[in-house]
Amino acid sequence: MPAGHAPLALVGKVGRRDEVVAACSGAQALGIHRGMAATHARALVSDLDFRPAEPEADAALLDRLALLAVRRWSPIAAVTPSDGLWLDLAGCDHLHGGEERFCRRLLAFCRRAGFTGRVAVADTAGAAHALARFGRDDLILVAPQATVAALAPLPIAALRLAPSTLAAARKFGFERIADLLPVARGPLARRLGLAAITRLDQALSAVAEPITPRADAEVPMAERRLLEPIVTAEAIAQVMADLLHELAGVLQERGLGARLLRLTGLRVDGNEQVVAIGTSRPTREVPPLLRLLKLRIERIDPGLGLEQFWLIAPHTEPLDAIELGAVLAGETLVRDPARLVDVIAGRIGPHAVFRIAAVESHVPERAVARSDPNRVPGNWPGWQRPVRLFARPEPLHRVIALMPDQPPRRFEWRGRTYKVVAGDGPERIHGEWWRRDAEVWAVRDYYRVEDEEGGRYWVFRRGDGFQDDTGDLSWWMHGVFG
Repeated sequence: MPAGHAPLALVGKVGRRDEVVAACSGAQALGIHRGMAATHARALVSDLDFRPAEPEADAALLDRLALLAVRRWSPIAAVTPSDGLWLDLAGCDHLHGGEERFCRRLLAFCRRAGFTGRVAVADTAGAAHALARFGRDDLILVAPQATVAALAPLPIAALRLAPSTLAAARKFGFERIADLLPVARGPLARRLGLAAITRLDQALSAVAEPITPRADAEVPMAERRLLEPIVTAEAIAQVMADLLHELAGVLQERGLGARLLRLTGLRVDGNEQVVAIGTSRPTREVPPLLRLLKLRIERIDPGLGLEQFWLIAPHTEPLDAIELGAVLAGETLVRDPARLVDVIAGRIGPHAVFRIAAVESHVPERAVARSDPNRVPGNWPGWQRPVRLFARPEPLHRVIALMPDQPPRRFEWRGRTYKVVAGDGPERIHGEWWRRDAEVWAVRDYYRVEDEEGGRYWVFRRGDGFQDDTGDLSWWMHGVFG
């Protein structure tokens, strides 16, 4: 509360009387609490600043925060039944530097926005809800499989129970969640009701509590609700095709192409199955996208059946019309490798498909880099380089060579002896002195050699044979020709 500001309390209509629904820390220090009658609060603190509560405005603000979370932090975010947000960090926490770092950034965001935030991360939504509101610290991270120990000392009000259930719990002497754990479910249900058992099981992950995410209206989406659950791969593939045709129409209307698609299937037991595909270029063509989605069917566990599907495109890019003038004129159209790249990446992983591009560097291992497989690399220099260049040179042993500039006549590599019958060189390469001091005087003399079995290799010697500062005269294997 700012200095010089009167204690603030929000008053709302609860039943037939006006009650305090929220109070600042200054008002709470003066004895004002939630649920107190407004007349009693005014009599207790004469200069109390009363303002009407606006639950609709609060709900709208939480909805905007949930939409912000969907766009910036996690694709699954929803407003809790009370004043808070649920974020599903599964599979996306590494994008924000881990759970702890993300939570601290989230608290900093709340402070900048003028909110008081409390964050808890747990295995279940119910546990996170309880710890965020009744835990001791503003930031609580519960280790996996430690939910029971974290919830045990909390009051039973943390389970989101109805007031009548809380009154019954006090009557039977239940004060903390730890008091409920050893009691059998049957007697506990007779005393507190089935709703209390459900909330307890949800917090302990014995009963699923799916989060209905806040849908971003700006994100292209297609949805299907099925009359009967499906479990076969053929039925799932048919649903994928129907969703893709519908989503392609939405993308075409907006002039967009998809770079990422995420398919979510809701099982009859409440669990969700999520698979995703990515494309190297924006597209809205159904056949290649369907081919990529079908590669993910084996990762879907239908359980007792899938009854609802969502297909969204969280990452899109503008996609204009395709120029077909050259095709109509009879010219040869260069095929786009993006489809082939997407199929291969879908099978072996996106990081396993790449092109090699030239980099401006004198040092051979720095002169190449991985690049986008769909981007044609620039011109290569005219230097003769081996087909297979090792990322790190490998040492050679028992080398016989005439100094100072003759290729080796014999060497051992990987436990085998090689006898050289022909050689060419040297090609002298100096170190890049601007990178580090060790390369100021570094020299490599490269040779192309051929052994008696026809193998051709690229070897080098460190040093020029005259100055000790240029290298230790050791021999290294750096590549193999075709």
